[in-house]
Amino acid sequence: MRILVTGATGFVGRYAVAAGLAAGHEIRAVVRPSSTDATLRAVPGAGRLDIARLDLRSPAGIAGALEGVETVVHLAAAKEGDFYSQFAGTVTATENLLTAMTGAGVERLVGVSTFSVYDYVNLPAGSLVTEDSPVDASPAKRDEYARTKLIQERLFTDFSDAGNPVVIVRPGMIYGRGNLWHALLGAEVGPRFLRVGSRAILPMAYVENVADGLIAAAAALGPDDSPVAGEVINIVDDHLPTQEAYVAAVTAMVDHPPTITVPWPVMRSLAAALQWGNDLLVGGRAKFPGIVVPERLHARFKPLRYANAKAKRLLDWSPRFSLDEAIARSVEPRCGEAPRSGDREVDAGG
Repeated sequence: MRILVTGATGFVGRYAVAAGLAAGHEIRAVVRPSSTDATLRAVPGAGRLDIARLDLRSPAGIAGALEGVETVVHLAAAKEGDFYSQFAGTVTATENLLTAMTGAGVERLVGVSTFSVYDYVNLPAGSLVTEDSPVDASPAKRDEYARTKLIQERLFTDFSDAGNPVVIVRPGMIYGRGNLWHALLGAEVGPRFLRVGSRAILPMAYVENVADGLIAAAAALGPDDSPVAGEVINIVDDHLPTQEAYVAAVTAMVDHPPTITVPWPVMRSLAAALQWGNDLLVGGRAKFPGIVVPERLHARFKPLRYANAKAKRLLDWSPRFSLDEAIARSVEPRCGEAPRSGDREVDAGG
């Protein structure tokens, strides 16, 4: 099968390319004109890889990149910048891609979404998050990433409703090399890291496990009357850790910033009080850091449960790497480079 992978030089994209080549597929990797493709060309099986240089924010060149393609794995999205920047990188890029797919007669799509789309503020604490859990219908107070990904999901659904075989894959918090510290743990406050809670289960998804799932989804879309067409599938690892267990596993392997831990009930109460005062005194016009906005706070730290049974059943997928194996792979030297100590990414989350 020839698969087009967008966002191919991104954090997940380069692993998706490797997973596709390892599974025997031909891969066309979409990279921005200014990006280097050296990492991709070093992947085993790169003889079945070709590169398409284009910017999905513009329709130019997309139709040509789709020539001979059977399935698209759409990973490209923007995670940084203001709403308009993320809208262009996520929504406009997806609109251009889907329009070009329709014109080229390419029907099969693995649309990569995120756990950020769920309606966390209305999910009861301790409940099980499944593919049937409601998505956020009123995301005005969520961050730019969640809002643009919700719009993108509607585009995927519209493409599916038009009769195209589409599977929407929602990975949990993706982690791996250079991405071990993350928004579900807390936020940087000056020289310290503010951790929120310790006992909540984390919906962790190791990047290589996610890549395997995406390629499995692409393969499952291949046959006519595919059982995955029209489905939403969550991807998380087995044996999910608590916040405390995850931090212990990571800090045993890499340097970490000094931390302050605030219990979840305290932060939840603080955010609720600030919102109440904001609404009462200034009609909600005051701006607070995202970590104390209830809609964002609940999305990142509310204690919930998660499952991957549907991915296992429909994709014949299971995580190849455990938490300990994943962290070890994320910090081990590669091609002579030194181990990455203290390597972390903290984003807005939620």
